[in-house]
Amino acid sequence: MFDPAEIQRLILAGLPCEHVHVASDDGTHFHATVVSAAFAGLSRVRQHKAVYDTLGALLGNEIHALQLATYTPDTWQQACANS
Repeated sequence: MFDPAEIQRLILAGLPCEHVHVASDDGTHFHATVVSAAFAGLSRVRQHKAVYDTLGALLGNEIHALQLATYTPDTWQQACANS
């Protein structure tokens, strides 16, 4: 089992973020919300790749699956206002 807090720490260490939340029900399948100004102008695929790059070899090993929701600060603010 892997600790969601460690995934959050790795993402924050590798990517400038305004907000990161990582959770898991079983310690191998995770879901994360990542808000970063670095995502501006990037496609969703490139945003996800930027997050995956912070986790390196853990993906597919300790981290069996990672479901991502990525936002720029502006799109995060809009998503929060609409919920």
